[in-house]
Amino acid sequence: MAITICPVTPDFVAEVGDADLSRPLDPADLEAVADAFWKYAVLVFPGQHLTPEQHLEFAACFGPLETKLEVYREGNRARTPRGIEDLSNLDLDDGIKRTDNRIRLMRLANRLWHTDSTFKRVPAKVSMLYGREIPPIGGHTEYADTRAAYDALPERMKRRLQGMVAEHSFRASRARVGFTDFSEKENVGLPPVPQVMVRTIPESGRKSLYVASHIGRVLSLSPEEGDALVDELIAHATRRQFVYTHRWRQFDLVMWDDRCTLHRGLAYDDARWRRDIQRATVSDVANTCEQEGISAAE
Repeated sequence: MAITICPVTPDFVAEVGDADLSRPLDPADLEAVADAFWKYAVLVFPGQHLTPEQHLEFAACFGPLETKLEVYREGNRARTPRGIEDLSNLDLDDGIKRTDNRIRLMRLANRLWHTDSTFKRVPAKVSMLYGREIPPIGGHTEYADTRAAYDALPERMKRRLQGMVAEHSFRASRARVGFTDFSEKENVGLPPVPQVMVRTIPESGRKSLYVASHIGRVLSLSPEEGDALVDELIAHATRRQFVYTHRWRQFDLVMWDDRCTLHRGLAYDDARWRRDIQRATVSDVANTCEQEGISAAE
C-alpha cells in the first residue's frame, strides 16, 4: 500500500500514514516522503516502532548524519548510540535526572525558539525526533514556519536583512537561561560561527528567516541594535498564524526542515514524569554564508 499524506495546513505540516519506518521504504514511497517534506517542512509519522539503528537508517536517507555534542556526555557511558542525541530527562541508570543535573540545566535552553546546530559551522538540515516515552501532561513541541514568516515581512525589512550575517553560539543560547558553567576545553570547542539571516531553500526556491536563540550578535550592528533586531524577528516568526503545536503520542516520529523552521519544547514536570525522546540529525551541505555567496566579514 502506498503511503498517504494528510496536510495539517495547505503549506505547513503533514501527517504520513501507511509508512513503516522500521523497514527501508520503497523508492517510490521515499520519493513521495521527500516531496512532501520539501513542501510541508514538518512531517509526522505516527505509530513507529524503531530501534536506534532503524531511526538512523531512515535519517541517513536525507544526508550525512551529525554526531552528538561532547558537552552532553556524562562520564564514559551514554544512553544512546553515536548519532542519536538523547533529549530525555533520564540519567545513565534510567532514572529521572535530578533538578541540579548539569545536562538538564543546559537543556532548559531547548525551551527557547531555535534551529538545530546553527552554532556549528555546517548546521543541521533535517532533524528527526522519536517519542519513545511521553509524559501524560505537557512536553509538547512547537514549530514555526519561517518561510511564511519571511513572506509576511514588510519590504523595507526584507531589504534591510539582505546579506546580513549573525554569529551563532551554543554558549549564547545557554546564557539566556542562566547557564554559563562551561569548562575551558568546552569554550575552546564551541567557537561562534557566522550564518546568514535569510536563506533560500533549494528545493522550493523560497526564502526563509534564519534566526535562533543561538545568535550572540549580528555583524555590522551594535550589540543593542542586534539584540533588538533578533528579538523582533523571532517574535514575528512565532506569531500564532505561523506556529503548529505537536502534542506527542508515544511512538510518533516527527521530522522537520531545520533550514526553514524554528522549534521549541514546552515545559512539563520533568522531576515527576519520564520523557524519553531521541533525535537523529542530518547535516546541511555547507555553511549558510557559503551557500548564499555572502562574506561573513564585518
